Amino acid sequence: MLARAFARSARLSRPTTMLRRGGGGGSPVNEPGGYLFSEKTRVKEDWENMWYAGMFGGFALVAVGLYYKPDTTVTTWATKQAEKNLKEKGISIHYEKSD
Repeated sequence: MLARAFARSARLSRPTTMLRRGGGGGSPVNEPGGYLFSEKTRVKEDWENMWYAGMFGGFALVAVGLYYKPDTTVTTWATKQAEKNLKEKGISIHYEKSD
């Protein structure tokens, strides 16, 4: 029984068997004709310049806004609070260089 399974798997792995089991010719290749959307040369429409200006202008505004946004992280707040508490206690936060 085991020999029969090995013989069958060896028979199925032959390249000629794979060729016989293959499909037909397939679909014909549709070669490109050089036209995109039935236009030989690209024609820019009226709304495209406004869209480009709006999109890239919006990206620029968001980039500037993110660059100049205030730092509201927890570590910045905690550092400011710790400096304030140390200043109230009279402890200097700057270390003096010892010679």
